[in-house]
Formats: sequence, C-alpha cells, structure tokens
Amino acid sequence: MNDDPYTRKLMEAARSGAHGSDGRFDGLRAEATAAVGYSANALRTVRDRYREAYAALLREVQGPRDGSATEELGVRQVELTKLDLAQQTLERTWLFLERGDVTLVTDPGGPPTSGDIAMRIVEAQEAERARLAQEVHDGPAQSLTNAIFQVEYIERVLPTDPRLAETELRFLRELLRRELGDVRAFISQLRPPLLDELGLDGAIMDTVERIRALSGLTITTELSAPAGALSDGAQTVALRVAQEALQNVRKHASATTVVVATAREDGVWVLEVRDDGRGFDVGAVAARGRRNFGLQFMRERAELVGARFDVRSQPDGGTVVRLTIPTDAVTGVEESR
Repeated sequence: MNDDPYTRKLMEAARSGAHGSDGRFDGLRAEATAAVGYSANALRTVRDRYREAYAALLREVQGPRDGSATEELGVRQVELTKLDLAQQTLERTWLFLERGDVTLVTDPGGPPTSGDIAMRIVEAQEAERARLAQEVHDGPAQSLTNAIFQVEYIERVLPTDPRLAETELRFLRELLRRELGDVRAFISQLRPPLLDELGLDGAIMDTVERIRALSGLTITTELSAPAGALSDGAQTVALRVAQEALQNVRKHASATTVVVATAREDGVWVLEVRDDGRGFDVGAVAARGRRNFGLQFMRERAELVGARFDVRSQPDGGTVVRLTIPTDAVTGVEESR
C-alpha cells in the first residue's frame, strides 16, 4: 500500500471523472479506495505511537509493581492488541478494494462463494482474538494481579505470624487452581481435540462436567440429536457455541440450573442452552451499542456454516441460546485440531 494514497490530487481526479457515467463510478471507487488507504495509514501511525508509549510505560514500571501499575499495563496491552487488529483489517479492506476481486462480492440471494467464506473466516478470527484478549484481561490477568498482592502480603506477615501466612498460602493455592481451570477452558476454545476423541456428544458432556466442577451449577443434558448428520465444521461450531454459552452462564447469569439439549426438528439440528438466571434485555443491549464478545463469537461462528443463532432473554426471566443448523450443512471452515 502507498504511504499516503488519499491525496488531494487523487480526490480532484476522482471528482473530475464524474462527468461521464463510467468516469463517475470509477472516480467514486477510486475515492473509496483512497479513503480506506488513508484511514489505514493514519491508524498505523497512531498504533505505532501507542506502541512507543506502551514501551515507555514498561520501562517506567520496571521492578516491583503495585496493583494499579499492573492493571494499567494489562489495559494498555489489550488496547494495543485492538489497534493492531483494526489496522490489519483496514489494510485487508484496502487490498480487497484495490485488486477488484469480484469473487468476494456475492449475490445476497445466492450461496456464498469460497471468497466470501474466506473473508468471513478472517472476520470471525479477528473477533475471536479480540474476545479472548478481553477475556484473558478480565479473568486470568486480573487474578494473577490479585495473587501478586497476596504473595506480597504473605511476605509481610510471615516473620511475625507464620500461622496466618500458612492460611493465606492455602487461599492462594485455591485461587491459582481456579484460574488454572479458566486457562484450560481458554485452551479448549482454541483447540478442540475432544471432537476426535469423544465425538460431539462426548465433547459437550466433557464441557458440562468441567463447568459443573468450576461453578457448582446443576446442569442437565438432553442430547437426543445424532451428531452424524452434521459436517465436521458444523460439529466444531456446535461445540464452540455450547462451550461459550456455558461459560456465559457461569460468569454472568447467576443461575442455579442449566439445560443443554440437542434435537432434530423439521430437517434441522438444534442445540439449546437454557438457564434460570437473571437474564437481560436483549433489545436494550443492542440499542445501547454494547458489544458482547461472547454473543458476537457465537453468532459469527454460526454464520460460517449457514446456521441460525438466536438469543431469547429478559430481566429475571433466564436466557435461551439456540443454534439451528441445516443437516446438510457443509462448510469450508478448517480448524486445526
């Protein structure tokens, strides 16, 4: 990409071409391409400055850190990751416009092309990376910060009160065990070997058992739909949605009981995760423009295999997550196992 493709000269050339029909559209297309290129370059400049500021902050807080410094580093690192992803997306968009690849443009009423699927995979991967970055920051990173505080406290009380230090060590051990479970859950989200080892039903049951152990929730399973009706890619999506939905229940729902069910209904394969938790106003969340990484992750995964993803919820009325997959779902999604 050029250093600064969005120039006044290019703008004037684009507008001057508006006198003829072909020139008008060519000029607008050139202007759009230049605008995206300018945005990518501008964001790259800001990203580089942010990276320099982050490096300076790292140098400032070398050595022992208090909690606020550690927390700020975590926040800045997540923001830097988001800037990287946004800048890369703009560059790919510029290439998409510049090379005129019509295979990436599909008829909304027709089936997606391989190029369209490829672009959607990229978008889903980026959304997943951003979601995981946020999850790691809010979960293990914050807990490790708390663990550092606890270690420092133990160091202070150990010379004068060994018995209290021993009690605090036990608390620290339990904290680290819980967070190890979360880290393992993140790893499972990145790589699902259980599908090969146990099949979809077995992998869902394994996820259910892990969430039970971590949360104490009462989880009932009703897995009556044969997984063999789904392609490999569709099975991966079904497992991911089940895992994410259960994680959301554990972290946010304040529920006591959960039902995980699969069924065959009128030629489609259905997964439902229902809980009796506090629920939320789906419309209000969307209207406020709040971004829910978990819901976005599940919805984009479903779209990759031509599935439908729905969430039904209301305050104090629980939540139902529903994934509906055509039984002939075939996808180009490849995921390393």
